[in-house]
Amino acid sequence: MILNHLWGLYAHPKEEWHTIDKRHEGIGYSLVHVLIMALIPTLMGYYSAAHIGWSIGVGDPIRLTTDSAMVMGGAMYVALVAGVFALAYLIQWMAGTFDAKPTFTQSFELAVYTATPLFMVGFAAFYPELWFMMLVGLAGLSYSVYLLYSGVPILMHIPEEKGFIYSSSVVTCGLVLLVVLMAATVILWSYGLGPQYVSA
Repeated sequence: MILNHLWGLYAHPKEEWHTIDKRHEGIGYSLVHVLIMALIPTLMGYYSAAHIGWSIGVGDPIRLTTDSAMVMGGAMYVALVAGVFALAYLIQWMAGTFDAKPTFTQSFELAVYTATPLFMVGFAAFYPELWFMMLVGLAGLSYSVYLLYSGVPILMHIPEEKGFIYSSSVVTCGLVLLVVLMAATVILWSYGLGPQYVSA
């Protein structure tokens, strides 16, 4: 069943990592998971930006035109899915340093299920207050990092002490990936591909 690991990752993460490691449903299964989960922040972000408006403090909520919100949502969806693939590649690329020999499917599973809490944060966009999104986002990020640290030794089949260093390296690479994505966004916006706001 699609998304059948979702509850287990929250209720009993270590046991669920063992289940994922035993089954290895294949890259297609993980791909469907990420394609569905990436819709959550995309659709919620579109709705809140175009129909509710973001409140960033004082003043009226900031809203985008529906066309602009749709373009931003599409770009977000592509970036989220591409980011998971890039993270999976980095996980596999670094594996040899830590005496692990995962397949790309294993690396992709680790990236996909680790990113799941971050995708779930998208539901918070129904209450588009900046402070609220930051709190929920921090909680989602913290749980994603926990999933990574608990999942690496199991899926990569390495001792926990090596898994800790491996996970820390993945987190560092993930942060670099995020900075690259933000820089690409700024560059695209400078070429006129930025958001279009609804005039007051």
